[in-house]
Amino acid sequence: MSLRRIRFPARWGSLALAALLTACGGGGGGSNGSPPQGGGASGIAIAFTTPTSEEVLAADVGVAITARVTVNGNDAADGTSVRFSATPGTFSATGTTRNGVATVVLNGVLPGRQELNASASVSGQTATAARVVYLRAAPAPLTLLVPAYFYPSSNGSHWDRMTVSAQAFPAVSITAIMNPSNGVFTAADPNFVRSAGQFVAAGGKVLGYVHTRYGTGARALADVKANIDAYLSLYGRGIISGIFLDEMSADAARLPFYRELHHHIKAQDPRLQVVGNPGTVPAAGYAEVTDVLVTFEGNSAGFQAYDPRSTPWLYGHSNAGESALVHNVATCAAMQAAVQLAASGRYNTGPVYMTDLEFDPVTGTGNPWAALPAYWNALLQTVNATNQGARPPAC
Repeated sequence: MSLRRIRFPARWGSLALAALLTACGGGGGGSNGSPPQGGGASGIAIAFTTPTSEEVLAADVGVAITARVTVNGNDAADGTSVRFSATPGTFSATGTTRNGVATVVLNGVLPGRQELNASASVSGQTATAARVVYLRAAPAPLTLLVPAYFYPSSNGSHWDRMTVSAQAFPAVSITAIMNPSNGVFTAADPNFVRSAGQFVAAGGKVLGYVHTRYGTGARALADVKANIDAYLSLYGRGIISGIFLDEMSADAARLPFYRELHHHIKAQDPRLQVVGNPGTVPAAGYAEVTDVLVTFEGNSAGFQAYDPRSTPWLYGHSNAGESALVHNVATCAAMQAAVQLAASGRYNTGPVYMTDLEFDPVTGTGNPWAALPAYWNALLQTVNATNQGARPPAC
């Protein structure tokens, strides 16, 4: 792997951790109506009690939303009507208070950002409240997407380890990104044919690596297409199940370049998977020209601060289409914490990879994809346990 294919942190920007914690900390509430004449009284007030402000929820199940109504600081009378709605969408429901709290079930709302609204009126006064939440599509299991940028030597290699793992963990889907000669070649390498073929026979999947130079024209469209065709003609569909487009732009202006590549790949075989790697959240249109987007590529600290809520269109897509490649994850315990983050509703990630190998963006040194991590087996066990809703194994 050449260093040009490791990105620098300018593209890894995300919300600061302090801001993230603030966003997750609740709040919401509402605006009170005018107090009654006579001074000292607070009038009617309404505030959401659930869900938490900025919470990410499942769109495929009904979500209970509750609001508390008070009048002059006391719970409103039982039976006080509270009107709920969600924007965008057509959801509307009315609940009545009991011990000051009204509850309805939010359902039938599409994934994405939603603003919840609640209002109540008592004695001619009206109070309203608003709260933002995010709904995501039903999640698919976590899978592994491995940048397998290491050579499959004939006397044993990390490719052989992946083959053993694919046999040992059939419930965990493992996809390896094969990268012979930086994706530019005129003949199939016998060692890749052997090792990748064995990996596929064991249940793994293989993508062919192609770099695109961010769609700027630094690599001609014809050259990129020729690399794609070489994988299919020289390694064949028996090994290659898709193409990994590295150095993908995130700019909407470059979309025509990638739309043409998507069309070219699918024209060869619509079952071929197209995985694009901008390494950050791109313009929303990139979801239309890929099957999977690597929306995060960076180090462990950056991943902890990653927050898709700043680009809520991501929640309109399955987590199976959003990947994270995380390096500088120093320990097994840190890896397990990163896997749990990836599986959370907020992160909405499906294909993942964590490694203890390092890259220093300041000096440009290190290759995080040069080998499997020291905790490779634990990574497989952790993903498998997470998909089953079980506790990960001890490190």
